[in-house]
Amino acid sequence: MTPPDPSHAVAMQFLLGRIDYERAWSVPYRGRDFKLDRMRELLDRLGNPQDGLPILHVAGTKGKGSTAAMLAAVLAAADYRTGMFTSPHFERVEERLAVDGQPCSAAELVERVEEIRPAVEAMDRAAAAAGEIGPTYFEIVTALALVHFLRRQVDAAVLEVGLGGRLDSTNVCTPRVCVITSVSFDHTEQLGDTLEAIAREKAGIVKPGVPVVSGVQAPEARRVVVEVCQRHGTPLDELDVDFTFAYRPPPDLAQSDAPARLDFRRLRPVAGDAAPAEYRDLALPLPGRHQAANAALALAALAPLQRGGWRIDDGSVRRGLAGLRWPGRMEVVRRRPAVVLDVAHNVASIEALLATLDESFRAARRHLIFAASNDKDTRGMLQALLARFDTVALTRYVSNPRSVPPQELAKLAYELTGRRPPVFSTPAAAWAAVERLAGREDLICATGSFFIAAETRRLLARILDDRSTNST
Repeated sequence: MTPPDPSHAVAMQFLLGRIDYERAWSVPYRGRDFKLDRMRELLDRLGNPQDGLPILHVAGTKGKGSTAAMLAAVLAAADYRTGMFTSPHFERVEERLAVDGQPCSAAELVERVEEIRPAVEAMDRAAAAAGEIGPTYFEIVTALALVHFLRRQVDAAVLEVGLGGRLDSTNVCTPRVCVITSVSFDHTEQLGDTLEAIAREKAGIVKPGVPVVSGVQAPEARRVVVEVCQRHGTPLDELDVDFTFAYRPPPDLAQSDAPARLDFRRLRPVAGDAAPAEYRDLALPLPGRHQAANAALALAALAPLQRGGWRIDDGSVRRGLAGLRWPGRMEVVRRRPAVVLDVAHNVASIEALLATLDESFRAARRHLIFAASNDKDTRGMLQALLARFDTVALTRYVSNPRSVPPQELAKLAYELTGRRPPVFSTPAAAWAAVERLAGREDLICATGSFFIAAETRRLLARILDDRSTNST
């Protein structure tokens, strides 16, 4: 076994010592804490790496990570070196700084941290003197990604927004195209408790003259996006207005990994347009109608690049989508029984998960492992889930302090159904109990949070490794 690199441990200590709102029990969203001026200063000290990158910027309540991954996969298949910045990560922070689908190496992360450390420490000193905070974890990781992509000389950089849009640390760029995937209720304490307010935060990424592709469907949210685009003079392409899609689900993902199929069609084709008017029978390895909608947004977002001379042909689109692997999105990690991991963490994404389970999985019985973060609509998620599973195991993830105690989840479940599902202190304990109950024709689903999906994925990988070692 290779011994751990002490310089990597030092780099990680530097990052993990920052204010990290992904791990905070309460997440603020106001000028004092989320300051684009602070992010701009950091990037200015680093030579403004964002100015040297052709950027595609992706925001939205749900689907933004998948859409970003689809865009990056197609661009890489078209032989454009493509960086992708997403969050959070499953295993290690290097995943957030990927080039052509490969996370940056540990050595590269150390190099990038050392490159930006002097600028961060100078800002820390100035902030301390003024009684303010220095750059946060997410701001630093965003800067690391931009510097890394510049050093790797990428041809395109796909940036996924972390929280909101208007005040997000990625919102310091002038992109080639902006994508807003959807608007539904999430992070309401930070973004507002109406769809209009949330849409206005998401539409904060819109820049004058930069093409926008929108998958926003709710009328009140859609009106906001249209208004913002009109005010900025930006061309707007809308799902079901300018383009649409048809989705054909896979037959039974509990038995095979046959992909879903997708057709894409422009409703308002432009004469002589370099962008194709349609794509037919594309293989889509991420199942679900919601993922087909995300794929349609990605295909529409390619059009401004194609009009600008980027060579993205039909074969690149097919190879990119067909080869995409995106953990935790209706991910089938085992069969007989089928085990599905999904990062759904709000009511809209839970409903999409349930629709996909109904459509693409046949199972004798369904078993749920559920954990959630304290800032989510836990009641709404449980209300949607509880009646759709034969057994339920409530737990908490252990990698992040925002996890809701399982006893609180059980109390909510009792209020909703009059029954108290069993609670488990760890995902491992929940898995052990559910695995004992599940027959070979059953389905086990772990969901409710990115973190429970990630921890269950790591747990199952360890179990598989242990069983493989013991068998030899």
